[in-house]
Amino acid sequence: MTRIAILDEDRCQPKKCKYTCIEYCPGVRMEEDTIVINEKNKKPLISEELCVGCGICTNRCPFKAINIINLPEVLDDPIHRYGQNKFELFGLPTINEGSVVGILGQNGIGKSTIMRILSGELIPNLGDWERDENTWDEVVDHYKSTQLQKYFKNLLKSEIKVVHKPQMVDQLSKFVKGNVGQLLRNVDEVNRFDEIVEDLQLENVLNRDIENLSGGELQRVAIGASVLRDGDFYYFDEPSSWLDVSQRLNIVKVIRSLAKKGKSVMIIEHDLATLDAISDYVHIVYGEPGAYGVVSQMKGVRVGINAYINGFLKEENVRIRKQAIEFKIHAPKTSDEGELLTSYTNIEKGYDGFTLSVEGGELYHNEIVTAFGSNGIGKTTFAKIISKVEKGDTGRVEKKLEIVYKPQYLNYDFDGRVEDFLYMKAPNYGTNIFMSEIGRPLSMEGILDKNLDELSGGELQRLAIAVTLSQDGELYVFDEPTAFLDVEQRLTVGKIIKKIVESKNATALIIDHDIVFIDYITNRAMIFYGEPGLKGMATRPTDLKTSMNKFLEDLKITFRRDKETKRPRVNKFDSYLDRQQKENQQYYYLEG
Repeated sequence: MTRIAILDEDRCQPKKCKYTCIEYCPGVRMEEDTIVINEKNKKPLISEELCVGCGICTNRCPFKAINIINLPEVLDDPIHRYGQNKFELFGLPTINEGSVVGILGQNGIGKSTIMRILSGELIPNLGDWERDENTWDEVVDHYKSTQLQKYFKNLLKSEIKVVHKPQMVDQLSKFVKGNVGQLLRNVDEVNRFDEIVEDLQLENVLNRDIENLSGGELQRVAIGASVLRDGDFYYFDEPSSWLDVSQRLNIVKVIRSLAKKGKSVMIIEHDLATLDAISDYVHIVYGEPGAYGVVSQMKGVRVGINAYINGFLKEENVRIRKQAIEFKIHAPKTSDEGELLTSYTNIEKGYDGFTLSVEGGELYHNEIVTAFGSNGIGKTTFAKIISKVEKGDTGRVEKKLEIVYKPQYLNYDFDGRVEDFLYMKAPNYGTNIFMSEIGRPLSMEGILDKNLDELSGGELQRLAIAVTLSQDGELYVFDEPTAFLDVEQRLTVGKIIKKIVESKNATALIIDHDIVFIDYITNRAMIFYGEPGLKGMATRPTDLKTSMNKFLEDLKITFRRDKETKRPRVNKFDSYLDRQQKENQQYYYLEG
């Protein structure tokens, strides 16, 4: 095994700990010191050649800033490393012309670094981080006699055009100004403006300025602008964020249209149903988040996703997870099952130009109810009414409940560290129960010393979920808890919510768009339908299969279960299974 030391410089605070790592490291009393001080930033540098991996510095560091990682010996040829004691990436995906290649892996594992290298934004240093300047010529030579050599040669000569849709589209308005329609017309190099506007449902935003768009609208505009450019290689980083199920299926159609025209497409995506529907092949990126990432061989999309779920890569003979993720088929839950928590009457709520009507229903102890439907249809409004954040015009909840609410948008007015926030907001923070049931599964230890305003979207989401679940309640309401989370984190959140709800004999109401997550966690479901932005209606909670059948019938798509893993998969439109299930009115999958 090769050993590397990872130092989180954001967490390392040498002035406060006075170099505890040096004080306790047995190697500093040898002829060559294992740990020395970096004169540039006054933070430790750990010699990976001299470090014996005793773990003393890891255990002694008061800020948990040091991690000693063992690498397999075969990983001796990194494509890029950010510096000593920093993240390194091994390998790059295969470029496949006329196909959509998916990238699947945890956050912090190197996926966005891959996109930046392949799009030409980052010249990889081939592991030599001490070099002052890197050149593409060295990269071309490194990949001699491979497909990537030809790709990088053409990239270097500007003989191919690369289009990159970045991850953080919410920052788009800081760099791009002006009218949406004019901006899209200006970038239209393929004469598909009307087609793309219709497919991405952008008609209602064409006359608005970029700065006035929501996250979902910005996402669709960014995808539209990318597809309208005439490129050879297209890279999409998390294109489904902020989009509802219908919109996700629309982007599948739009992005796949590029491959049909012979273009090469690569996509990073955490929604497994979307990734499955959009990709021909996948690469799995595995390793240790924040430490190293390894790109697997290219696999067929079904085989690759199933390997990720099972946690074992057969061709590489590598186990990436201790246990497989299990999808269980729930028997339909009827109204006479379980103990009634509360019921609510028909609820009405009106705003200027929008009305919401929700059919009365019941909530039972020890169940999870999900609510799904289009954006702008009233799901968040219903969550706020149930949580007593807003008041409906008519209707009531029959019983007064202890309700804990996690909103969709997380704007905490707090200037301080995550740990201070947890002490204030999480009643049982610091107990063994919190750490074992919430803290460790959500990897909270890694962000405790960060300031709240420094957290990424995924880190803030995990914090909000931890605070919500730490509180005592009879009803837990979560508005889009999977936003910014990777596949692993989404299913971990599902498992934690299930466990907490069962242990407290409580109930959870969850709003989300990820079909795989919904299938994993749901006992019963509500469907929101109508005209987005104008009129929303919602059914009472019913069993998942009945709800899904109604929802998917409106979308004119069908799902099946994978024979091996039982995960939901989208049927290709007008395929044999698609036609058969529609004839039988079984939109939410037949078995097998």
